Amino acid sequence: MDSELLYKFFEGLTTEAENHKIREWLEASSQNREHLMRERKLFDAMILLHPEPEEMYSNTVDEESSPNKKKVLFGTFAKVAAVIAILLMSGLLYMQIKESDQYLGSQTINVPAGQYVNLSLPDGTEIWLNSRTKIEYPVSFNKKERVVKLDGQAYFEVAHNEDSPFVVETSKGKIRVLGTKFDVDAYSDRDNYETTLMEGSVEVGLDSGAGQSVVLSPDTKAYLSNGKLEVSRIPDYDVYRWKEGLICFNNASFEEIMSDFKRIYGIDIIVENTRVNKYTYTGKFRFVDGIEYALRVLQRDIKFKYERDAEEHIIYIK
Repeated sequence: MDSELLYKFFEGLTTEAENHKIREWLEASSQNREHLMRERKLFDAMILLHPEPEEMYSNTVDEESSPNKKKVLFGTFAKVAAVIAILLMSGLLYMQIKESDQYLGSQTINVPAGQYVNLSLPDGTEIWLNSRTKIEYPVSFNKKERVVKLDGQAYFEVAHNEDSPFVVETSKGKIRVLGTKFDVDAYSDRDNYETTLMEGSVEVGLDSGAGQSVVLSPDTKAYLSNGKLEVSRIPDYDVYRWKEGLICFNNASFEEIMSDFKRIYGIDIIVENTRVNKYTYTGKFRFVDGIEYALRVLQRDIKFKYERDAEEHIIYIK
């Protein structure tokens, strides 16, 4: 399968015919599915290095383009190759980074709207970052603790180290662990603050209020309610499949669905037809299909029309 077509697919720019072609190719063999995962890893690396994904798979240069533009494209792919090398040979390169730590300091990753990214930290921890998420981490952790700063949603598979706790700092509080699997939802521009534990143990705390902390056991989540942390069982694991590129809803209200679309795709949605808010929906969408495809699917079950103001980046539900 052509890599450029797969990159277009990841970005949500493929046609229905191209989507059908890719699905048939995926179903043909497990080797094809493995190849897709490798290309996705490369695409994620490109996102980390380039703010405009549509330029990443373009290998054409306009006849009037200057030689400088060719050099920029070549430079981007050279950097991508370096990132993939880091992913494949993290042990060796980690030592090189550690030696030059005084020059590199910290690394900041910003995930564009409508995308998700998987990356590996220097200690072996795996992280999946949701759309419009920002994370900051040092190029090498100190011996006392491993601290990262998060604004958004991320799923962590933390490498175990009893001597060096892993700490996630957010705008509302901190999550402290030794080694575990958990999801954190903490966008600074939203009231939501939620930590969901899949495996191991975590301590969740608030920055405001003394004694505001809880220790979670697997299959439970801590969430902010009226300024206090509450704990409950996980009702549905599908909502955490965003790290697979899926947006999942289980009997969600139309208002909740639009709120998720706003967060994921970074677009304002104004619901003028308030009657649609009484409807609920259960189903799944892929990030790459885009918001307009999702709205057309919803229209099959819920009666509404929409208009998109491309200049103002607003969708009106009528």
